[in-house]
Amino acid sequence: MHIRRSLRRSHRSRRSRTGVAFLSLAALLVSAVSGCSAEASSTSTGSTAMAALAALPQATPSALAPYYGQKLNWRDCGVPGFECATMKAPLDYAEPDAGDVRLAVERRKATGPGKRLGSLLVNPGGPGGSAVAYLQQYAGIGYPAAVRARYDMVAVDPRGVASSEAVECLDGRAMDAYTQTDTTPDDQRETGELVDAYQEFAEGCGARSARLLRHVSTVEAARDMDILRALLGEGKLTYVGASYGTFLGATYAGLFPDRVGRLVLDGAMDPSLPARRLNLDQTAGFETAFQSFAKDCVRQPDCPLGRKGAAPAKVGENLKAFFAKLDRRPIPAGDPDGRKLGEALATTGVIAAMYDESTWEQLREALNSAMKENDGSGLLVLSDSYYERDAEGRYANLMAANAAVNCLDLPAAFTTPDQVEKALPSFEKASPVFGEGLAWASLNCAYWPVRATGEPHRIEARGAAPIVVVGTTRDPATPYRWARSLAVQLASARLLTYEGDGHTAYGRGSDCIDSAIDAYLLRGTPPTKGKRCS
Repeated sequence: MHIRRSLRRSHRSRRSRTGVAFLSLAALLVSAVSGCSAEASSTSTGSTAMAALAALPQATPSALAPYYGQKLNWRDCGVPGFECATMKAPLDYAEPDAGDVRLAVERRKATGPGKRLGSLLVNPGGPGGSAVAYLQQYAGIGYPAAVRARYDMVAVDPRGVASSEAVECLDGRAMDAYTQTDTTPDDQRETGELVDAYQEFAEGCGARSARLLRHVSTVEAARDMDILRALLGEGKLTYVGASYGTFLGATYAGLFPDRVGRLVLDGAMDPSLPARRLNLDQTAGFETAFQSFAKDCVRQPDCPLGRKGAAPAKVGENLKAFFAKLDRRPIPAGDPDGRKLGEALATTGVIAAMYDESTWEQLREALNSAMKENDGSGLLVLSDSYYERDAEGRYANLMAANAAVNCLDLPAAFTTPDQVEKALPSFEKASPVFGEGLAWASLNCAYWPVRATGEPHRIEARGAAPIVVVGTTRDPATPYRWARSLAVQLASARLLTYEGDGHTAYGRGSDCIDSAIDAYLLRGTPPTKGKRCS
């Protein structure tokens, strides 16, 4: 359903569009999640017959020696305290002589005091989230001082993303049209318009990024991280990944279990699930988050969706009625480019606020303005933040990279509109509020110009050092069951549970979570078995 990602929009909130492709709401859904069948088991703990990701040979192939032997030439980034470099990786690991892909690397050296422990690589998720921007805007300045004192904080934008060689699909004007596409079609004409939008997006990616599209898989990105590990002079990888970053980190562990140092996988994804199951689970996750928002909303005097004591189901009905009204007649949003707030952008704005409970007040204010004053500007701001659209109408390549990775990692959740129609009851059961839109958003990989190279699989990483898997019980984008499943799959995992709301847990206000992860990063001591925090 959404994208597997977890971008930190601020120092307090991460996003994670789950695995699949999505979210416009088209882009919203996890394309990666797509695949096999809706009937697949909702957890992977019993999928013992499923193949596990195989580790690569410990010896570096001679054809890759030039990449592992290159030198990073650090330079000033123009941001105080940060250094930048560019590394090369083979475009195609099966044919290392077929050309390179250039990747942007950034670091902030350990500040001291204390003995330096090495390099700590961070990734905020996505796929498509810029790790370099995340390092500059949060991790390099906002991670606990004790961690930044002992580690060089490092990030690399994965292939296809942001400052590295980036996937490109549509220009800003076309993206505006794409993000406003109705993802709850009422008739065949609207269904055709949605399909046309997905096809136009996919064709744009194929035309503008043909060289990259076949080579932006998570497996390739994980192999790139191992080259970076070597270039940093580290024998083992220390890493903190959030949301989709957990899939990237777990993939690294599966490929290179002997090179695992201290790995934190926060807001975990389950690699054993097909795309459709992932999307359905995430749809239920957003419903869980909305239920929490609804309960909080009706306790506030300014809640526009219901009075004190109103049941969450009634709050959801009122929101759905508002969405239906916008579907019929979008409202002004004060946008200099003339965009109005319709159902698609409003839904994205609400979903964006589900990632972090600290944005619930902002959401109430935005809903009040839209529902009572016919002013959609507040919800448009939330939607634009989700899509990473700036005031000049430019989009970061988040949505393009997200789709490119997800559609390559797993077969599409649905391949025809008829399949979506048949699955609508299960999605609407999972979320009466968001189910219909998220089901249709799961169709986008059906028209992708490149065939998927990945399949659902288990990741065991046998022989790896202890790995910390973190799950939040009411996480909207990466449901808690995924963390439990990944912790069962990984041979050396230790599950750390946060009983709370929002997407991911580290650095979001729980001293219990933060102290447990800091102890692991600084002393190598994993949390006690079964540890739970609130």
